[in-house]
Amino acid sequence: MTVISTDTPAELLVRDALTVLQPGFVGTTAPEWLLRQLAEGLGAVALFARNIESPEQLAALTAQLRAVRSDVLVAADEEGGDVTRLEARGGSSFPGNLALGAVDDVKLTRAVATELGRRLAECGVNLNWAPSADVNSDPDNPVIGVRSFGADPDLVARNTAAYVEGLQSAGVAACVKHFPGHGDTATDSHHALPRIDVDLATLHARELVPFRAALAAGTKVVMSAHILVPALDPDLPATLSAAALTGLLRAPRENGGLGYDGLIVTDGIEMQAIAATYGIERGTVMALAAGADAICVGGGLADEQTVHALRDAIVAAVGSGDLSRERLADAAARVRELAAWAADRRPGAAEGTAPGPASSDGFGSASEVGLEAARRALRVTRAPGFAALDSAPYVAAFTPVANIAVGEDTPWGVAAELERLLAGTETATFRAADAGGPDFLAGVLGAAGGRRIVAVVRDVHRHGWMAEALSGLVAARPDTVVVEMGVPQAPPCGSLHVATHGAARVCGEAAAEAIVTAR
Repeated sequence: MTVISTDTPAELLVRDALTVLQPGFVGTTAPEWLLRQLAEGLGAVALFARNIESPEQLAALTAQLRAVRSDVLVAADEEGGDVTRLEARGGSSFPGNLALGAVDDVKLTRAVATELGRRLAECGVNLNWAPSADVNSDPDNPVIGVRSFGADPDLVARNTAAYVEGLQSAGVAACVKHFPGHGDTATDSHHALPRIDVDLATLHARELVPFRAALAAGTKVVMSAHILVPALDPDLPATLSAAALTGLLRAPRENGGLGYDGLIVTDGIEMQAIAATYGIERGTVMALAAGADAICVGGGLADEQTVHALRDAIVAAVGSGDLSRERLADAAARVRELAAWAADRRPGAAEGTAPGPASSDGFGSASEVGLEAARRALRVTRAPGFAALDSAPYVAAFTPVANIAVGEDTPWGVAAELERLLAGTETATFRAADAGGPDFLAGVLGAAGGRRIVAVVRDVHRHGWMAEALSGLVAARPDTVVVEMGVPQAPPCGSLHVATHGAARVCGEAAAEAIVTAR
């Protein structure tokens, strides 16, 4: 039976404008305004750590949304590792991309993504803004780092493809990011507009290699980056650039493009790389006109007024001719197509389309696959004569400012896991301001007393204060154990050096085991 819409052209326009938005909200239950917008045509809802307390609560929340709109896309930024929303309060049960890249076993990567996807699907999340397909070619990158599988394009490509396959086998749409590649940047696009000065040949040979692999693996979504790549467009960041989105990502392969026909979503439109220069309303219109199909918003601006402002800007742009009605209709159709795909695969959907039971793909139980991956990712360097810890140590955690994608609230480190193994473990946290004083080293040594010291660092190569503090500590106490939970670039130091390739909870658990057992 054909259903004929009774909406007027004006009502259809408003509905399409709402369909392409992916807004967030505040709270652990859906506010009335959000339910109202869903009823009026809103196509997606974005979830962040502030919206999630437990699997049970999350499942109730997504059921509340679907009671209004059964085919709503529910999106989350669940990368595992350092960037987790499901487990923001306790740390992730899965290592992040860099750890998986360090192992470089595509079966393991696929198994981790499958189990993560299964947990998302059980809670009603059907779109995951992951994985990061960025090649971390600049080790000083302030925003990608451990979120990347590594610095080798081919390694990143095969693990990105495996991750996409695993996630989507669980019925959750994958979203590879940040097109055309955020790995060679020295600026965080949350704060300003990064620039990548490479020629097209380098872009194709490096940044675009993982995206081609992800497209071949069938990724349902690609997320655009707020980065300026003059070789593609000298004036506009990729999110707003028709040359990047339509001329490269959408263009047929025979014409030098990637031939992608799925959904394109923007990175958060309120990030300063867009908002500070163009404003969110103009940025939204420009992104849609350039070829984006959905607008992510809500990490910072999470209210009905923002939804109204973007909806009205889209409608006005169609009226003025700045955005064609056909382009908006095409974008909305892609959102609805993805929503239909996801609805068919939701747990409890028609037989034969919903994801099957959890599978560890030969890596032990599904619930343990994350810990197994974290253990395999460890790189342990022992000095001659090193002795495993057999009594409670003093943990000195050197803590940098977290980037916005990671957030400040998710715990990290090894102290809690060492306390579980060695009761009486004590810990203290030190930041840049603490490490600058002349009495800093004496204070750490005095607090440690006769106990072994475990120094925990994160990207020590990027932070001069941290490197200096660590060097002084190891010189004074050569038996210090060093745990690097970021990108391991500095030479190993200490009596035992453990590189975890990420700061997920399971990475801390694996590191604590290695320190105690000296395996």
